[in-house]
Amino acid sequence: MTSPAACLTLIAPRALREELFDYISEQSDLVTGFTASDAAGYGMRVRLGTAAEQVKGHADEVAVRIVLQEADVERLLERLRTTFTGTKLVYWVVPVTTFGIID
Repeated sequence: MTSPAACLTLIAPRALREELFDYISEQSDLVTGFTASDAAGYGMRVRLGTAAEQVKGHADEVAVRIVLQEADVERLLERLRTTFTGTKLVYWVVPVTTFGIID
């Protein structure tokens, strides 16, 4: 990456996993790849949507991390806001000081 980089982290209900992955993959003008992992959401603002989640006390979620050019973060967020309105996607952005591949 030649311009400053940032890491966009998205947290979504696991039920949106495939739809979110497909959507992010389609944004090839901004996103060259991403990393995803299962996550457990805790807290007063977390929706426990199923009986199983209520018993476990946490929401089954997916965490997605995307490293992209800082200038493209807001463009991607706007697209996500349009497509995933009402889904309560959680996100945050942090600067990336170094990014590379050890080959």
